[in-house]
Amino acid sequence: MPLAEIRGIQLCYERGGQGPPVLLISGTGGDLRHKPSFFSGALPEHFDLLAYDQRGLGRSGKPDGPYTMADYADDAAALLDHVGWTQCGVIGISFGGMVAQELVLRHPDRVGRLALLCTSSGGEGGGSYPLHDLEKLAPEQRALRSLEISDLRYDAQWRRDNPEPLKKILESMARRRLPDADHPEALHGAGQQLLARRSHDTWSRLSEISCPTLICGGRYDGIAPEANQHALADRIQGAKLQFFEGGHLFLLQDAKAWPAIIRFLAPGQASD
Repeated sequence: MPLAEIRGIQLCYERGGQGPPVLLISGTGGDLRHKPSFFSGALPEHFDLLAYDQRGLGRSGKPDGPYTMADYADDAAALLDHVGWTQCGVIGISFGGMVAQELVLRHPDRVGRLALLCTSSGGEGGGSYPLHDLEKLAPEQRALRSLEISDLRYDAQWRRDNPEPLKKILESMARRRLPDADHPEALHGAGQQLLARRSHDTWSRLSEISCPTLICGGRYDGIAPEANQHALADRIQGAKLQFFEGGHLFLLQDAKAWPAIIRFLAPGQASD
């Protein structure tokens, strides 16, 4: 995958597909090495898709901190400069949705259409679950708590009643952990992202967003709950709001999710 010299650091990125340009900004811990990737799904069938490892993550640079939400947004804008895109559609997922909010607020001319997925504004609009609190837990407890907040249906009663499905889910979560996750540089970058996430607050500025915006959430999301999606939609003029069956991972749980997002970003290109 190519590396771009961006604002004094290297950003690892991937680009593929054909159609209108779309930038995808991934969530906490996002890494292009995770499989399956967004490039193996429907998006490249409809768009010229660009995704990248954010600073501190994956194969991108991991400079000393602190990192700010403005840093993440300006990195995204500089990457658009690097690939020669004046304007594009933007998909922001979870933490990436927070970055996307900063991007459109700091660089409004760069974003043509905006899809904010399972994310939060912070401030009076509500913050997403404080993931930094999970770092205090033992590994097994952390995995169980992560599962529970990602989908509120997986509560203590469900776990007691479904030991075999629970085992398979936890094994799948463990397989996604990358071999270098405990490397000091990786831990540093991930920690800096969590610190920046704690300070995210766009609430007072959301009314400045003027591009067409779609807000999507999962009905059982304990990380970015329904109330936060309603707050975003109420604050951004003209925003559309849509919920799907699933939790924080509704994009994987509800087959109707991606077609709806594709249809919004490029009307007429997808159907249920």
